Order: sequence, then C-alpha cells, then structure tokens
Amino acid sequence: RNLLDMDTFSKSDPVVVLFVQVSGSSEWKEFGRTEVIDNTLNPDFVRKFVLDYYFEEKQNLRFDVPPGSHSALFGAQDFLGQAFVALGEVIGSQRGRLERPLTGVPGKRCGTILLLAEELSNCRDIVTMQLCANKLDKKDFFGKSDPFLVFYRSNEDGTFTICHKTEVVKNTLNPVWQPFTIPVRALCNGDYDRTVKIDVYDWDRDGSHDFIGEFATSYRELSRAQSQFTVYEVLNPRKKCKKKKYVNSGTVTLLSFSVESEFTFVDYIRGGTQLNFTVAIDFTASNGLPSQPTSLHYASPYQLSAYALALKAVGEIIQDYDSDKLFPAYGFGAKVPPDGKISHQFPLNNNVENPSCAGIEGVLESYLQSLRTVQLYGPTNFAPVINQVAGTAAQVTDGSQYHVLLIITDGVISDMLQTKEAIVTASSLPMSIIIVGVGPAEFEAMEELDGDEVRLSSRGRYAERDIVQFVPFRDYVDDSGNQVLSMARLAKDVLAEIPEQLLSYMKTRDIKPRRADPE
Repeated sequence: RNLLDMDTFSKSDPVVVLFVQVSGSSEWKEFGRTEVIDNTLNPDFVRKFVLDYYFEEKQNLRFDVPPGSHSALFGAQDFLGQAFVALGEVIGSQRGRLERPLTGVPGKRCGTILLLAEELSNCRDIVTMQLCANKLDKKDFFGKSDPFLVFYRSNEDGTFTICHKTEVVKNTLNPVWQPFTIPVRALCNGDYDRTVKIDVYDWDRDGSHDFIGEFATSYRELSRAQSQFTVYEVLNPRKKCKKKKYVNSGTVTLLSFSVESEFTFVDYIRGGTQLNFTVAIDFTASNGLPSQPTSLHYASPYQLSAYALALKAVGEIIQDYDSDKLFPAYGFGAKVPPDGKISHQFPLNNNVENPSCAGIEGVLESYLQSLRTVQLYGPTNFAPVINQVAGTAAQVTDGSQYHVLLIITDGVISDMLQTKEAIVTASSLPMSIIIVGVGPAEFEAMEELDGDEVRLSSRGRYAERDIVQFVPFRDYVDDSGNQVLSMARLAKDVLAEIPEQLLSYMKTRDIKPRRADPE
C-alpha cells in the first residue's frame, strides 16, 4: 500500500521478493517472487508463497520490494523498501493478517506491506457413513449370503486401491452394516469427483469370497446423502452379459453420511486462542555465585548465561502468539529482600500485584536485576509456581487461553511428591510445562515428570494428559560456541510437543476453534 513512486513518466512496477533466513545463521536465501504489476503504487499480488510451517522454529522472512522484474540486480536508488517478519507473527496475528511498514529508504515513507497467511487444506475431514442392502443375490447353497462391502479409491493412472472393508453380516440378503469412519483423503485423496468403487462380496470361510456385484460413486455424490437417502444398483457385469432379463443383483442404500473436521493448531490460533507464557527461574545456591565465572547465572560481557539463553530460545518463539507481549516471570529458591524470607514464587520485577514483564527483553532485564538483589538459597521447589499458573489457567477454560510455563533449573527437585500432585491436577487445565535443565547435574527425576514413557500419577490419580516436556540444555550446546544455533536446537525440541498438547486439551473438552471474524 502507498509505495514510493520511482518512475518518471508513470508509477512504479512493483514485485515482491521473499527471502528466508537459514536457521541458526545470518544467511538469507531467495525463496520466490510474486508477479510484476505494472504502473501501480497499491498492488494486490496473486502469486502465493507456499511455506512449511513449524511452530517450534523461528522462521524469519524478509520481503524486498524492487520496482519490477528488470531489477534482478536493482540498485539502492531503485529500492522501494523491505520488511522483516517471523512466520509465527503472521500466523499469530488476528485473522492471520499482518500489516508492516516498509523501511530501507532513508528519509522517506515507503508505505506498508500486508501479509495474509492461511493453512492449506490437506483434506482433514473425516466421514462417518452407514449403508444397508436389499435383495442381494443368494450365493450360499444351504443358506443366504454373508455379505460385506469393499471400498476402493481410484488412482491417477486408472487403477484402484482398497481403502475400507465393512464387517461381514451373516446369513442375510438384506444386511445393515455398522456405521464406520474413514478420512476423506483415504476415500478420494481430497478429489471430491474422483471415482469411488464399491464391491459387494459373499464371505466364504476359505477366503474365496464370491463376487455379488459392484457400483461406483464419488465423494460428492455420497455427501448428498446428508439430506436424502441414496440408492445404488448393484450390478454384476458377467450376469448382465449372459442374461437378457437381468436387472441387478440387489441394491445398496446409503442411510447416513456426516462429515467432521480434524482441527489443527493453526485453526485454534487463527480463531483467537492466545498462548500465555510464564517463566520460573531457579535461584538456588547450587547455581554458584552469579559474580563468579563458574556460576550458571554468570553472564559475561560477550555471552549470555545458560538461563538467559534458554529463556530467549523459548520466549522469542512463543511471544509471537501472545497479543499483549506481557509475561509473568518468577524466581524460586532465594531469600528475598527486605526481610530475607525464602520464596518459591517471587516476581522478578519485584511487583507482587503485577509480575508481568514487557516482552522477553523485559523478562531478561528483571532476571538480571533480581540476581543483584536476592540471595541464592534453596530448596528447589516447583509445586508453588506450577500451582500459581494452574490457578490462572483454571479461570478461563473455554479454549481462548492456553498457558505455557517454562521452568529453568539446575538440579535435583526437593518437593517431588507435591510437584507430581500439582502436575496431575494441572493436566486437566489448558496448560503445558517445559522444564529446561542447565548445568552438569543428573536429571533422572525430571524424566519421570516428562511422562513420555509412563503416564505420571500421584496418590492413585493419573495425569489426564502428558503436559510436561523436559530437556537438558547441555544436549543442545553447539560445539563451535554458536549461541544462535544452540537456541534454535533447544527451541525446536522443547516446543515441538506444544501444538499436540494444546490439541489434546481442546479435544478432550470438545472445544472447536472459533471462526475468524469475516473481513
């Protein structure tokens, strides 16, 4: 919108070039270009960019706007502007729509670029249908037939692939089969007009099932049964050729047909679900004096501490899905001024009424400030801060809010029983817990909390969902000392389970995504 006009006798002829940043480096690679639109300062581009989206990665994009296709190597004097954005910011914005100012031409307003993101439908619908048959041919000598149906989808090359078999209904020419469920992509690969062939067989114990007949349809035709019964004639081509008076080998009726969508993480984010990020940092004495280079809290002028790295790695991705960018941040295991009492959930910004910090930078600032004012002590208790976030999560359970608690710790947990109890209780709430272990300690107890192998339990109660993800930070440190790469690796692993955990909560509560408001 409102691009700079660089042409003398007409308006600019803009094109947008998309560059993608290589993960963990400063290198940008050209991904693609839109078409050129002649003589306009307000172009609407048709060509789309199709990108793979990963919630757990920071996918940085750069949009350059040179003035036309002739400018493959355009000079600075021709440049119309550029915008930098993370893919997560576009998806996390309202209705997947983000407007950014174009910059890059000193002293001039370059206009704006409007980005729209939508998830490509990969045919996530699931169909439930029920069929019955009437007056099928009798195939068994001593009884009636034992009919079952076989569904085939047609392939591009004209061949057929089996995609479903019904159960056998014994000794009847008028079977009613049980309702069954099948993904639409399995039935027709997402092509609603592709042929679906259905064979009717009489079951035989020795496996040499007798062919009764067949009929063909399509997903589109089947879906009409949502408003009316559909009756198909079952035809046997051999019989049809041999017998002049042959009519059919019975009929099959589609009794019911319903479609449900499997929702994705993006559906919920686009529907307005906010991710609320809370941080809890270990201030126990086992971390070492923050002023000493051996301390896990030590930040040199040249590089961040392991705590700060873990916080930035996770926080910089999650913040794209939180509209207010205000993050509650707590410390635990320290003696806190003015009276030196031990606290397991003190606000890093020293504001009990409002523990939220502005952005990840605000959290880092408050964390460094706390290191200068509190006394590292102990023990290592997780339960208080888990219960604190669980209390907030319990206030809004309609799917519009989902909480992610990041706990960064150096060691062995002191309140294991209380923590297990807190996690089991929290597993029924809209929240996930990420635990990052820093330093050389052994973290076996954390593996138990993770619940990947064995579902976590406490006093006979089992966790409703697996909501904990634990990783030791040392597994992600880049050998060459590249902190950006270490952060990218860590974020990728700890955040990978969040979309599934959010979906599992929504599914167990039968919460559907809200529809994005129309334009």
